[in-house]
Amino acid sequence: MQNSQPVAATLTSASVFLVATLDETLSDGTQIRELLGDMSSLVRGVGFRIPDGRLSCVTGIGADAWTRLFGTPMPKDLHPFEAISGVHDAPSTPGDMLFHIRAALMDLCFEMAATIASRLEGAGKIIDEVHGFKYFDERDLLGFVDGTENPSGQAALDCTLIGDEDPDFAGGSYVIIQKYLHDLKKWNAIPTEVQEHIIGRKKLSDIELREADKPSYAHNVLTNIEENGEQLQILRDNMPFGEVGKGEYGTYFIGYAKSPSRIEQMLRNMFIGKPAGNYDRILDVSRAVTGNLFFIPTADFLDNAPDMPAPSAEQSPAPPQAAPVSKPSGSLGIGSLKEDH
Repeated sequence: MQNSQPVAATLTSASVFLVATLDETLSDGTQIRELLGDMSSLVRGVGFRIPDGRLSCVTGIGADAWTRLFGTPMPKDLHPFEAISGVHDAPSTPGDMLFHIRAALMDLCFEMAATIASRLEGAGKIIDEVHGFKYFDERDLLGFVDGTENPSGQAALDCTLIGDEDPDFAGGSYVIIQKYLHDLKKWNAIPTEVQEHIIGRKKLSDIELREADKPSYAHNVLTNIEENGEQLQILRDNMPFGEVGKGEYGTYFIGYAKSPSRIEQMLRNMFIGKPAGNYDRILDVSRAVTGNLFFIPTADFLDNAPDMPAPSAEQSPAPPQAAPVSKPSGSLGIGSLKEDH
């Protein structure tokens, strides 16, 4: 059995999310593969300074980066994040690699992030960095507890780790990330009872509303995915973030699952609606500004990150060039994250 990365690690009070792109001119992925191979030792080295600091780092690889670094085979459900256009829009933004760093203390997260950044130099660059924090009793900046229905123990492993459905990559996982910015002035002007119907839970007690009292557009109705009468769960590790001086307040959504399709269906329900038009009213005050999908290989895969396969003798040494494909520049292209009002 392959050793998995710690996707189901317990929630921590601090986190750093790094999204990086590989350099366009990168002709040899050796430096990146060496970084991947050293990730376990880097976590041990940084974490040793505060043994009870619970430092961990989950590393994800995007579809284009996988092709450049490892060729084939590719995890069967790995593909670029698909933008969603509905009542509100979920964009797809650049990103070749994700580093999800968690610890009990921010200094450990910061040191780990700095170590990764130094190892990326010359081969890639960090294009998005978010520092997340625990907000009181696991609440988001909208004031509601986030992640109440997260599975735990074996259930968390069952919903996040690939099994026989893709045996070449058993023990791996998928993750989708989105950065949401909140219009808190608009949200705080909404009466608490209306907020509770939008979320589907009581704000103070975190008790779920009775099914008969939930509107069809409630967040926890639209994000409940079932197949053959069985709930298809995901594992969330969302974190609040913000900069008071800039007036930016947000939630970093990060969802792990054994198949990205269940998260993608949740997002379609939210942004397009179920049925179409019956969308998630949270999106009236929360704007998605990034969107990525990554594969999470096993820790064993990273420790022994394979070289790119050499072309076979039968392959042409100079294959014809495909038609040019428009590719994101590496910049998120979202300008200021502060929404104009």
